[in-house]
Amino acid sequence: MRRLGRWLRRAILLLLVVILGLLSPVAYVETMCGPVAGDPSDYQPLVSADWHRPEGRTLLTYPEWHIVHAYDDYAEVIRTGDPHDFAFLPSISTFWGSLCALSKSSGGHGGFPWETKQMVYTIGVSFTAELLLKATYEETLGRITTWIRGPTRAPLDDLSARQASAYADFLTQIPWYKWDFQSDRFALQTAAGGGFRDQERRIALGLEYGAKSGYAGIIAAAVAGVGEDALRMHVVVTGMTPDALSQLPDVTVIGPQGIGTEIDTPRYRAFTDLARDIAAKGGAFLDIAGNDDILFTLITPDPTYPGALHSFARQGNPGYRHLVMVKVADLAGTIRDLPDGAALEHIHDY
Repeated sequence: MRRLGRWLRRAILLLLVVILGLLSPVAYVETMCGPVAGDPSDYQPLVSADWHRPEGRTLLTYPEWHIVHAYDDYAEVIRTGDPHDFAFLPSISTFWGSLCALSKSSGGHGGFPWETKQMVYTIGVSFTAELLLKATYEETLGRITTWIRGPTRAPLDDLSARQASAYADFLTQIPWYKWDFQSDRFALQTAAGGGFRDQERRIALGLEYGAKSGYAGIIAAAVAGVGEDALRMHVVVTGMTPDALSQLPDVTVIGPQGIGTEIDTPRYRAFTDLARDIAAKGGAFLDIAGNDDILFTLITPDPTYPGALHSFARQGNPGYRHLVMVKVADLAGTIRDLPDGAALEHIHDY
């Protein structure tokens, strides 16, 4: 009994160490990345109050997208390589590093709404735990199975790469917990050959997909209890006629608003595509969800970009990602005037 008690105490101590380790980045952001005071804004929103969203949320939407980008990077790495080729720890550190930079920048934009910040911390800790677990396995047992396999990829190496790419694309518009992990798990079982690597992938990834499927069910139930985030927002555009705006995909014209036209638009990746279209047609934005500042990410071949809040190298994909804040009124012009070699990645709505 004494021996059992010692092992139980050690297990509890280890669990506490793990929990404290996972929470340490949260403590760092809270204590070392406080908002830097900015000039108070006297901006008067153009859209109706029912459609206002806190401006600080344009900053807080990035961490979720960092995870989307990380999955995309991972999918690109394993498209021709192996999971242990992915740098898991840098992917974790850039999540918290970008959140720190954004937290410091939030002072002039109303700070971070506490409810949203709690959500970001939760997904950040979950992301960190997931990548640490995956790194622990793939850098040890997973790597050993690639040595046994040899240089020729197994069928499930290619299948899992396609699944990872499809999942990353799915996340650009739909919440992760709606992905059908069980179908991926079944596909692994169906396609697995008799080789050692295939059997290892079937078991390891099958367990991973099964765990994610169970966790997704819990999250989906929780979201159902509080309601999903709004999928639409109101935007005021100038430089285009109401008829021209009504021809844009998934756009509803609400009516005149000052010198512009108020429209109802989708959010997420669809809005980024829409903003590109509006900019290309000579339009400009006057107001987005009641705000006059907005964050976007930019990909360039250079490690720095003028005025960027934070910059870092991507994995698998070439170039560097830059987090840039601009006035809503300057967004379309900025898109049109991007320097050679630069590409708009995503506009972070609210």
